[in-house]
Amino acid sequence: MTTTASAQLATLTEALQAFERGDHTAATLSTLARQQTALLAALPPRYGKVLLNLLDRLESSALFSEESCSFSQKDLVANLQMWVEKARGVLGQR
Repeated sequence: MTTTASAQLATLTEALQAFERGDHTAATLSTLARQQTALLAALPPRYGKVLLNLLDRLESSALFSEESCSFSQKDLVANLQMWVEKARGVLGQR
């Protein structure tokens, strides 16, 4: 794994944690995640597609004041955490 991809994965992990604490908005998290180009380039293409899909859904969920069956932020955050763990595994960062 490249140092840059590793650093970007750490940045994304920290941003996700900040979102969970309420320190970041969905838009902030999404923007930051989309900027991690070295990380996305180091992963198989399907990882980028999945991440972008999750981010789009997370941004859409921010439009609702309560949990919606289609836009559960808790579920989306759990899926983003799973994405981070799988990306860490692919990059060999155990």
